[in-house]
Amino acid sequence: MTMQAHEMGMLFDWDGVIIDSSQQHEESGERLAAEEGLDLPPDHFVQGFGKKNEFIIPHLLGWATEVNEVHRLSLRKEALYREIVVEKGLDALPGVHVFLNRLRQAGVPTCVGSSTHRQNIDTILGVMGFEGWFDDIVTSEDVKEGKPHPEVFLKAASKLDRPPECCIVFEDAFAGIDAARAGGIKVVGMATTHDEATLQTRVDRVVHRLDESQQSVIRNHAYY
Repeated sequence: MTMQAHEMGMLFDWDGVIIDSSQQHEESGERLAAEEGLDLPPDHFVQGFGKKNEFIIPHLLGWATEVNEVHRLSLRKEALYREIVVEKGLDALPGVHVFLNRLRQAGVPTCVGSSTHRQNIDTILGVMGFEGWFDDIVTSEDVKEGKPHPEVFLKAASKLDRPPECCIVFEDAFAGIDAARAGGIKVVGMATTHDEATLQTRVDRVVHRLDESQQSVIRNHAYY
């Protein structure tokens, strides 16, 4: 299927695609555990990668099961994360600015579809000077189901007024890749978290940085 650029929609996961804040997320979990006197397994970040706090806290970490307490811990963890981002700064991954600029020039609308909190994304966009670079944003507050459920990407496609089959998702995490697949959306795998060989059987194409795909993705939706 070939289409004009303005008929397409580009959907982006956040962490591992636009930025890499894995260290900040890991540190925020460690700060919260120390603050609350909670046990934290050494592989906590890997276990919860790409999933919502509302799943991680009760099911992976076993810190709480009562809804209000899970919510409190989740909000505190994200506040600590934002403090770390502001303290230490954060940059976009290589090729992000170039690719987004090319999409903008070609008239291709863009939307973030992420499991993170909206305030986190807004904070990082401000730190990087990236305000206004995306046409819309869908975050954890906007969905009932977290990845690998397709809700976040289906909602992102709807925000751009595009059917799923006219969109492409850029993802690095298995949960997000599965979410895109479940929604009937083509996936470009970002080899930032997993290597190319690991991703190849799961996605339509693998890139190491966004601007590797800029020309073909704009010219031809069937570039896979």
